[in-house]
Amino acid sequence: MVMSGTFDPTTPNVARMNDYLLGGKDNFAADREAADEALELAPELVVLMGEWRRFIRRVVRFLAQSGIRQFIDIGGGLPAQENVHEIAQATAPGARVVYVDNDPLVCAHAQALLEDNKLTAGVRADIREPGEIMSHPRLRALIDIDQPVAILLLTVLHRITDDDVAERVIRELRAAMVPGSYLAIQHAVSDICPEVTKTLASLYQDKKAITGPRRAKNTRTKAQVERFFDGLELVDPGVVYLPDWRPDPGVASMHSESIWLVGGVGRKS
Repeated sequence: MVMSGTFDPTTPNVARMNDYLLGGKDNFAADREAADEALELAPELVVLMGEWRRFIRRVVRFLAQSGIRQFIDIGGGLPAQENVHEIAQATAPGARVVYVDNDPLVCAHAQALLEDNKLTAGVRADIREPGEIMSHPRLRALIDIDQPVAILLLTVLHRITDDDVAERVIRELRAAMVPGSYLAIQHAVSDICPEVTKTLASLYQDKKAITGPRRAKNTRTKAQVERFFDGLELVDPGVVYLPDWRPDPGVASMHSESIWLVGGVGRKS
């Protein structure tokens, strides 16, 4: 999401790298090469991708069951099995979903996928401009921002390397939410495997898959992610490692200490 808005198949792209890691076909040689290098550094990436998808499923289902009927998924990447609109609309028929991304390939795929779904739309915009996102005509055609909405940042915030920008984005999105709205975040953290995450962050930036200033202290910590929810009421169990966020009954999951992704959901009162 936080990358140039131009299409260049010779430069690795995080959305296409993730697509490759998830077994998809919407990727190019540069994406596969970079993803393979990342796998050499962190073989657990495939497992992390699976936990990430399961977390999305649980979060969206929870939000729909909590009465949310409007979803804005920012920087969600290329379509995969069980997309946000499919999960939301299976739980709550009539739920409306807008996907936001600044990657032209992601937008093209979203447009093709959503062509026959009148309750779902795609918007090309950048997470670093929340005002443009929330005022975009295509978004406003489906989303009533005067009613509760769920804003999903489930694969994008850790790609914003500048803390000031990330904090501003969260602040502006939070201000745009009316009471009863929710903010969901998933984020890579450095607490468990600091050397692995530091090396991966360098790889992604060296390959230009992620742009922005380099972080001297690696990626963010769990405590830093928790601060993104300041001013919101954290939904139980708070910001936790993904397998620990409201796991499905009877479903075996990975030990949380091997998963360096955290997630949480906050509600605006």
